[in-house]
Amino acid sequence: MRPEDIIIAPVITEKSNDELQAGKYTFRVNKKATKIDIRNAVEKLFEVKAFNVNTISVKGKEVRRGKTTGKTSDWKKAIVTIDTNPGDIKYLDKGGKEVKVSKKY
Repeated sequence: MRPEDIIIAPVITEKSNDELQAGKYTFRVNKKATKIDIRNAVEKLFEVKAFNVNTISVKGKEVRRGKTTGKTSDWKKAIVTIDTNPGDIKYLDKGGKEVKVSKKY
């Protein structure tokens, strides 16, 4: 699947807006998408590093219009945690020399 087919739309609620400061973004995703597919789609579309992906299968609700009853469709929600503070990474090279790499994605 293409990344555009995996992520359908952002979910805008009070709770999802409160989690934006923590770097957690909520999306409505394809029901067949896995966590790895969702992570790769977010990284490709938004050019950020995804730390964690949590998925929830939301069951449809029973609705009633007059005397006719029906059901809304089931859908899948993904909460993606991204790196909000990309900093420099320091590690030791082969010769014991310290190397610094910036985390630009």
